Amino acid sequence: MTTTQVESQVQQWINLAQQLRVDSIRATTAAGSGHPTSSMSAADLMAVLLLNYLHYDFEQPKNPLNDHLIFSKGHASPLLYSLYKAAGAVSDEELMTLRKFGSRLQGHPTPAIPWVDVATGSLGQGLPIGVGVALAGKYLDKLPYKVWVLLGDSEMAEGSIWEAFDHASHYQLDNMIGILDCNRLGQRGETELGWNTAAYAERARAFGWNAIIINGHDYNEINQAYAQAVQVTGRPTLIVAKTIKGKGVSFLEDKSGWHGKALNQQQEEQAINELNPPVRSMVFPVQKPEKHALSPAPQRQGQKLELPRYAQSDAVATRKAYGDALKALGAANQNIVGLDGEVSNSTYTDEFAKAFPDRYFEQYIAEQQLVAAAVGMSVREKIPFASTFAAFFSRAYDFIRMAAISRANIRLVGSHAGVSIGEDGPSQMALEDLAMMRAVYDSTVLYPSDPNQTAQLVAAMAEHPGIVYMRTTREKTPVLYSPDEQFAVGGSRVLRQSARDQVTVVAAGITVHEALAAYEQLAQDGIQIRVIDAYSVKPIDEETLFAAAEEAGNKLVTVEDHWPEGGLGDAVLEAFTQREAPLPRVVKLAVESMPTSGTPAELLEDAGISAHHIVQAVRALVR
Repeated sequence: MTTTQVESQVQQWINLAQQLRVDSIRATTAAGSGHPTSSMSAADLMAVLLLNYLHYDFEQPKNPLNDHLIFSKGHASPLLYSLYKAAGAVSDEELMTLRKFGSRLQGHPTPAIPWVDVATGSLGQGLPIGVGVALAGKYLDKLPYKVWVLLGDSEMAEGSIWEAFDHASHYQLDNMIGILDCNRLGQRGETELGWNTAAYAERARAFGWNAIIINGHDYNEINQAYAQAVQVTGRPTLIVAKTIKGKGVSFLEDKSGWHGKALNQQQEEQAINELNPPVRSMVFPVQKPEKHALSPAPQRQGQKLELPRYAQSDAVATRKAYGDALKALGAANQNIVGLDGEVSNSTYTDEFAKAFPDRYFEQYIAEQQLVAAAVGMSVREKIPFASTFAAFFSRAYDFIRMAAISRANIRLVGSHAGVSIGEDGPSQMALEDLAMMRAVYDSTVLYPSDPNQTAQLVAAMAEHPGIVYMRTTREKTPVLYSPDEQFAVGGSRVLRQSARDQVTVVAAGITVHEALAAYEQLAQDGIQIRVIDAYSVKPIDEETLFAAAEEAGNKLVTVEDHWPEGGLGDAVLEAFTQREAPLPRVVKLAVESMPTSGTPAELLEDAGISAHHIVQAVRALVR
């Protein structure tokens, strides 16, 4: 480039950066809230990225060749929305609706905007999710897109960030570029490392990343860093940019107390005068992706889905049936992806891994990254099944919560749930997972009791939208259903019933077998009970419950291998609050005391959820 061309290019960067700063201030002032100073520090970084390195077709946000820009520091949304305006995707009128009721420009980015892949704002999530997007691009889609992630220095204290650093390096994600906006100031003062950019770079290099330290307001350094980053092979890149919070406005620059604080109108006028933008509402050209030979979109291979079949004489753990069914799904649909947290020989995801190693991604003991990778892959319209011990999903609950905001389509499978796992003790016993997953917006929660039922429900999970959670059992259990029987989300099965039923027992998973044993004991005494297998905990089969209450004395016993709060019992009670008839008498049997090690039978008895306790509860109701 000639000197004149270079000067023209720098001036264009300046024009855009100043416009981004001004628009970030204007939008937050109009809203009366927001994060203008956090947006201003990264404006120069984003100006160079948008004009020279981002390849994106804003008219076709689903173009598989588009780059992905993720604001891990989601509170800098005014900057992101100002970028969209600069690209001509958002009008100035819409920009001024920031944070207002009914606007798609919310306080933090969500996929209500077509150019936003995932919701961010809970710090420490953008980079881990970006890993999932990058994994899909490099290993599944084999497309040349880049994943650009804007990071804040405060979130570098989050453990999930370093899980992402580890996994991005392990999988050699050279299509991932992190941009660290190191502006020194967090919400309440200086961040842990302040402007120690060398420390951030050293940490990144220790994880196997390429790291570049720059002045985040020097356009030539920014440009050179991006140019180098896109050429690196075999490892991801972190650009550590020293920036100034509130850059460009004298009373904001590097001043504490301005985080998340909008300017008033007088301050806004003063700030805009200092910034003195050469342009105010210019639309800047953004490079569209270069044409690339696309592989045919993965479709069903024409191979009919052949789910595993288990004979009535078998005894099979539902976790094993899950692994068998996932393998069968993988053969029928190339969009199925398997992930696990280094327990695949216990969750039986290893069956899928052996059959389809190119579609299996080990996430090791990093449950936040496990869920994040699944969310990232769902961005690329894969169908990820992520499994680990049910108890360990609690580590990743914030990622699951945010996945709901992202409207992500992910499948989570938790094994080794409840006291029935036996000798491992309470640290391994998920006793809160049903409550946890039921509380997620628009989630589906399944808890099968039988291997054939499990296989059918795994197939249903692949087709069901949103966040779907399945709880599986460690112990082998008898086969209850024919392999040809169909099970739908939202359904249940009545396993025992008669015209003389006096009480209904509602169970799921392992306790279904205890309920059936209780039925046999009670029948010997002439007491008839109805037994319902409520395998769909959310949504629950209300009609079957209502019919049982009307026909069996309006008395129910719920029994679950779970704490009493938020699980199956509460799901049943909530169902009855939705109808006008009088509430039935409901007795909840659940794990009431802290379990210890022991055999499954000992622990079920001690927890008060064995057949013996069901019999006692029914007899008390009958009396």
